[in-house]
Amino acid sequence: MLPDQIVEWAAAHLSDPSDIDCTTTVMLKILDGKCRMGPGDKDTIPLLYDSTRHRAGRLLGEDMHALIARARAGEREALVAEIYEHRVLAETAISRPVMKAYKAMLRDAGVLRGAS
Repeated sequence: MLPDQIVEWAAAHLSDPSDIDCTTTVMLKILDGKCRMGPGDKDTIPLLYDSTRHRAGRLLGEDMHALIARARAGEREALVAEIYEHRVLAETAISRPVMKAYKAMLRDAGVLRGAS
């Protein structure tokens, strides 16, 4: 999918609060350097995140979005420990089956290519 198509798909399909939490969590994993997705898929997640960050998640809120914004604005090195802590908490709060279903949905829709 092209970037514009990914943004349109996200706007139309990522509305469930658990999808928003999963997108935010994967964004934290990318910022933390712990995401094992391929480079193309890693480039896709920020598009999904930017398209959905204004929507409410079930578990993760504005504090996570503020942390991600600070990291993306250049404070990433200063925030390494904080990003790590919040990433671990987010991964603990979201069950593995929920995250696996989220990633499978993205692959099935052609949004992600890899088998992460």
